[in-house]
Amino acid sequence: MDPLKQKFIDKATALKAEMKALLAEHGGTKVDEVTLSQIFGGARNIKMMVWEPSELDPIEGIRFRGFSIPELREKLPHGPTGKEPKPEGLFWLMLVGEIPTLDEVNWLTDQWRHRCNVPEHVFKVLDSLPVDAHPMAQFTVAINAMQTESIFARRYDEGMKKTEYWDPTYEDTMNLIARLPRVAAYIYRRSYHQGKHISPDMTQDWAANFAHMLGIEKPDFKNLMRLYMTIHADHEGGNASAHTTHLVGSTLSDPYFSFAAGMDALAGPLHGLANQEVIRWIFRMLDALGTTTPTKEQIAEYVKSTLAAGQVIPGYGHAVLRRPDPRFIAQKEFAEEYMPDSDLVNVVWKVFEVVPDILEGLGKVKNPWPNVDAHSGALLVQYGLKEYSYYTVLFGVSRALGVLAALCWARALGFPLERPKSLTTDWVKAFIAKSAVSV
Repeated sequence: MDPLKQKFIDKATALKAEMKALLAEHGGTKVDEVTLSQIFGGARNIKMMVWEPSELDPIEGIRFRGFSIPELREKLPHGPTGKEPKPEGLFWLMLVGEIPTLDEVNWLTDQWRHRCNVPEHVFKVLDSLPVDAHPMAQFTVAINAMQTESIFARRYDEGMKKTEYWDPTYEDTMNLIARLPRVAAYIYRRSYHQGKHISPDMTQDWAANFAHMLGIEKPDFKNLMRLYMTIHADHEGGNASAHTTHLVGSTLSDPYFSFAAGMDALAGPLHGLANQEVIRWIFRMLDALGTTTPTKEQIAEYVKSTLAAGQVIPGYGHAVLRRPDPRFIAQKEFAEEYMPDSDLVNVVWKVFEVVPDILEGLGKVKNPWPNVDAHSGALLVQYGLKEYSYYTVLFGVSRALGVLAALCWARALGFPLERPKSLTTDWVKAFIAKSAVSV
């Protein structure tokens, strides 16, 4: 058994025993009360699932196994330039709760190199789609096409014990993560570069090789990919793509089916597709203003006109966060080092200075601050990756790290089929009437 797998199952076995004892003693303890507003409002803030890799605090933002993004950028093993952490290290941390050594990260990089071969039929399936099919449609099709390789599906059909479910889930997870950059880069090159594909470079780490296959060889961009893949990897379990992966996985669908479903959720405009909406809104603003260097006053007027038209300002607001997203700040710090004179980046910063006050002045917005999507597009455009309809695929490759680590935990801990209770409005009206009579 490989060292990461052994470390994972040792920790999972211990935690499973601890959870069993905890539930035996405290299983009837009430954690929260649900209101009708939550029932009708998308189950907002209802505590109803366990998610090990990360936790989201409204004030401090995302923490991966207790570590903030600034701490991860400092403590995780870095790429060759020493600038940004390798996402391999974050996956190790999310899976077993320990900051890995450089040797452990190098081992994981080598593992993913050996597992990255994509079956030929996956490329044939992609090539059968229209070239102008949305990249996320191609991405989910490719993930489903790779399901033929699922070790979990094969072993389940052969008959395995429930206590063994975690093992093939781990193997599928390792294989799927290893293959995603190859598939994602293939989609990019066929969609935007006449199908002129670039072979993997097995000497590079996971994120740097992804940058290479996209066709952008600048060392700074490889650092950006390491940072991007790290900060987008997880955002606790309640977001749509994570929860969807968990829900589908709870049916014992294999990791390929589960992750593909999560990516269908990520493709929604209220979730991962928002990153392309941000940069599109900025380009439209610059076109309308007739300048690439607008003043803050010009931006403020355009923001107000957008709001007056009944539209939102993409990239601002978050369901949980009540402060600027630390992922936004990490990207801003990257831009301050590598591209402080970029007109587009400076527009993003001016929007940051203008929008929160305007939204706060409306008195209707709980969180007027920027989220992760508010900055990412400007960085990608700066390096030539200007095809913003592709951006959610980048998000998806990164998100695999967190949601699949969590799926391994769900299988190791024996989590059951997720099956919440639904209500009808007639039931709700009868309940309210009965409550009024009893008061």
